[in-house]
Amino acid sequence: MQAKEASTGTATTAPRSGLVGVDPARASAKEVGNHFAALARQVRAAGLLELSPARYYGRLAFNAALFLAGLVAFFLIGDSWWQLAVAAWMGISSAQSAFMWHDAGHKAMFRGRWATVMGMVHANLLNGVSFGWWVNHHNRHHSFPNNLDLDPDIGRRTAIFDMGQYPSRNRWGRFVVRHQRTLFFVLLVLEGYKMRRTSLVALFRSNLRQPVLEGLIIVANMAIYLTAVFLVLSPLKAIAFLAVQHAVLGVYFGLIFAPNHKGMEVRSGEESLDWLERQVLTSRNIRPSGLVDWLYGGLNYQVEHHLFPTMPRMNLGRCRPLVQEYCARQGIPYREVGLVESYREVATFLHEVSEPARRGVPVTTGPTAS
Repeated sequence: MQAKEASTGTATTAPRSGLVGVDPARASAKEVGNHFAALARQVRAAGLLELSPARYYGRLAFNAALFLAGLVAFFLIGDSWWQLAVAAWMGISSAQSAFMWHDAGHKAMFRGRWATVMGMVHANLLNGVSFGWWVNHHNRHHSFPNNLDLDPDIGRRTAIFDMGQYPSRNRWGRFVVRHQRTLFFVLLVLEGYKMRRTSLVALFRSNLRQPVLEGLIIVANMAIYLTAVFLVLSPLKAIAFLAVQHAVLGVYFGLIFAPNHKGMEVRSGEESLDWLERQVLTSRNIRPSGLVDWLYGGLNYQVEHHLFPTMPRMNLGRCRPLVQEYCARQGIPYREVGLVESYREVATFLHEVSEPARRGVPVTTGPTAS
């Protein structure tokens, strides 16, 4: 399945700007396009963009309870292989706390200093991940989703979205690509480690606003975390604990993010679509339910989240029918599938896009998407 060119048959004012780090709902029609500006007015009138800090307190308390329960169990159980169950629990707790730093980074929870505080607590202190690096990286992804040249999420993935990426892979990378339908999911166990490593590199190479503060908090996280694990557990059990927690975290992360964009519209070069088409054509929703909403931290409403990144997650479900109706009127395809179908579509896309590699078809360097 090669990348498809977006074509909806609708005329619109198309921005050239990426709007990196800018709230699209507050941008001008010239910046985001006439279609999105009209939808944004409707959503704003419904009050869905208003912050709801009090509604996050319960979620923060629940996440704290998850973490503290795991911590208490860790010290009560002591040096036992039952700690691997605690490690899995802590992996899930870490992923849930990541939803908090995600919302803080988008300023969907708080504005100003409190957004940064919440982000650093959940990212740097609890997970050893640079909040500043993540915000910069994630904002660029939101501005250019599924753009082979501009979306950093595509650049750092093991899997390819387009055969034009294949020639730049080394021998191991090409092997992974040829079998990426399976290996993509298998290698998710490494995602937790990769995020930590990338954060550490970013502290020295990226233009972060507070690299020293972020670095000190991450060092504190590593010191407290490793000291506790190796004091309570024997070396072999400690290593197994670290491996299981990060594997569960990585798989959880990967399964949350995989359905969001893989198999949807892929583009390259300077972005010409307006904000509405750029986000809707590249995003896929997972049909909501109470359990799905909790497991995915609201990211199952991927279309609405990408359109309105500063919207509190508890409002995304109410925004969904407005977006669906508006897209139907404009003739813009809106993709929403069930949980199992979403992963089937991802696996099919990964298999089809790498088919030329398995057949040994020569490929020139550079993206083929338009």
